[in-house]
Amino acid sequence: MCEFCHKHGEGKKWYLQAKNYSDDLLSDLKRRKYIADFFAHPEGLTKQVGRLEKLNRAPAFVRGVLAPYISGRQKKVHFGQVLPIEDVAHIFDFVTEIIRLNCICRHVNLGTEQRYCYGISLVPQGGEFRKIIEEIDASYLTGPNTSGLETLTKEEALESFRQHEKEGLCHSVWTFMAPFTGGICNCDRSDCLAMRATVTHGVPLMFRAEYVAEVNPELCNGCRQCMRVCQFGAIGYSAANKKVVIDPRRCYGCGTCRASCTKDAITLHDRASVPVAANIW
Repeated sequence: MCEFCHKHGEGKKWYLQAKNYSDDLLSDLKRRKYIADFFAHPEGLTKQVGRLEKLNRAPAFVRGVLAPYISGRQKKVHFGQVLPIEDVAHIFDFVTEIIRLNCICRHVNLGTEQRYCYGISLVPQGGEFRKIIEEIDASYLTGPNTSGLETLTKEEALESFRQHEKEGLCHSVWTFMAPFTGGICNCDRSDCLAMRATVTHGVPLMFRAEYVAEVNPELCNGCRQCMRVCQFGAIGYSAANKKVVIDPRRCYGCGTCRASCTKDAITLHDRASVPVAANIW
């Protein structure tokens, strides 16, 4: 069980606790300002990436001090956790509105609107979270060729997520001044700044899922499609056995590899049941 489950979930999965999506949390003016600034000023993310590049060039003892500090600070304001599509569906079961948004990371990296992020709310019509977003510059959030925020049904949203998995993207749920939880994104290392910070720069902003993937060698045909979609370098290939193998210490438990497997050779297990990975987040 991850530290966020103890802090924000009373020992259960924190992102499945409806209280963390409550509009009551948005009565906090600091939190409202943080959310508004986050979406209205994406250039701030570019500066953060620049700082991480500098940190990579710093002496090892400096990185050893600053990386945990940066990660610890982000845990209080804006962190993400990877989750498989089953848990995405559980979240969609209790939220009342799902809206598709422009992904801020791709906005920064590509300069174009790419709708891979989904805002979620317990309140019909999006409540206060939607109001905050709608107050921000419409040209950023809706783009020049669309007619406003897209509201999706649970079924439509899940189908979109299945398509994102086929693209090799992994799902992640995000806080805005924890524990308020307002969005689920679909990430890859090329475009997601948080994933790049976590995997490339060694500054965790996105944490592993409550699961670990495992390959059944009797079903695996060695096609290596799962290797092509793994964002975390957790899958290897045995030339001798003509099979793939997943390193549980590197696995983030997203399930993207499972979605790509045509032989149903990959399953997810609770991280706690895999001793070598149980305490790696």
